[in-house]
Amino acid sequence: MTKAKILLQSNFIYLIGIIIGAISGFLYWKYVGCLTGTCKITSSPINSTAYFALMGGLIFGSFKKQKQDVK
Repeated sequence: MTKAKILLQSNFIYLIGIIIGAISGFLYWKYVGCLTGTCKITSSPINSTAYFALMGGLIFGSFKKQKQDVK
């Protein structure tokens, strides 16, 4: 197996969280957003998408099972 494939398999849950978060962030900006432009996160589609992608990765990553060493 290549290193890239191993890396993707071991961090698959983070990748799913980032993708779902990014889609959610864009949809939040599109349908809710901030009309006045004073909201730092939701006034721009890039900021909203990036923030939600980060949060999605962190939240989904918290459900990742840790490998335990067997003695």
